[in-house]
Amino acid sequence: MDLTNNITSVILLGIPNLHKFKFLLFALLVIICCSTISGNLVILTLYLVSKSLQSPMYFFITQLSMCDLLVTVDIVPIILHTILYGGTTMTFIGCFIQFFFFVSSEFSECLLLSVMSYDRYLAICNPLHYNSIMSHKLCVTSVYIIWLVGFIVTFSYVISMHNLYYCGTDVIDYFYCDFEPIMQLSCSDTSKIRIQILIFGSLFVLSPFIIIVMSYVYIVTTILKIPSNTGRHKAFSTCSSHLIAVSLFFGTLIIVYMFPSKRQSLILSKVSSLMYTVVTPLLNPIIYTLRNKDFKEAFQKVKDVIHNLFSV
Repeated sequence: MDLTNNITSVILLGIPNLHKFKFLLFALLVIICCSTISGNLVILTLYLVSKSLQSPMYFFITQLSMCDLLVTVDIVPIILHTILYGGTTMTFIGCFIQFFFFVSSEFSECLLLSVMSYDRYLAICNPLHYNSIMSHKLCVTSVYIIWLVGFIVTFSYVISMHNLYYCGTDVIDYFYCDFEPIMQLSCSDTSKIRIQILIFGSLFVLSPFIIIVMSYVYIVTTILKIPSNTGRHKAFSTCSSHLIAVSLFFGTLIIVYMFPSKRQSLILSKVSSLMYTVVTPLLNPIIYTLRNKDFKEAFQKVKDVIHNLFSV
């Protein structure tokens, strides 16, 4: 198969016909992008400098922040360019590279959320053995495997997609390179790769979701057995942020990818993707910091140290 194909570059149309709303949307996305990057960098910084955050849960939260940073840096600049200039042109190889980092970070986030649910399960349902099971070595090893698997699986996707034959139009009516928009450019039979995507997608998206659901069934059952309202509230508060993040991530994932794209209007698909790629990475650091006492205390301590340094 000729790997050079007839397409060497693609034109991303983004969201055309914005007219007078173009600069308003551009400014809003710039603010969201800066806030997302700042919020996730704050989480990473607080974890590194604060001794009170050196626990498995916060370690996994930092990895979640790295996923959100990767998605933001990979996707948002392209969206901003398409909005400002009414579209953008990128090389076909660049399109696959952007797709690779986007999908690998999303796969990794799926696996991370499932590991975090297991962490919450151990903390609530088996607290006496929590420290012995959820050791630092296990946390580091699991994160290493998660990132490695995410990159390897996505790389196999990209190679299979790149080996297809592409011809005809080079226009993608979207604001970044995703699976379905790329497949629409192919003149090859895409049925095999779609089956491959379905199988691996079920394995690395559906399986983590099942693990999360099962973990929370046990968690809720254990919490309901706690006799005091205070105890139940305290136990639930330790996993509420993760539950919100899971609902937000998998909810938008289902809307964007689980419903056949032909049944959605293109505008609805684009709006859903904006929520998935722009809004969710912004909300994750807000959920984990504003609802978390340890993060707020660590932030206040760092703030006081900085204030004392500059007031001397």
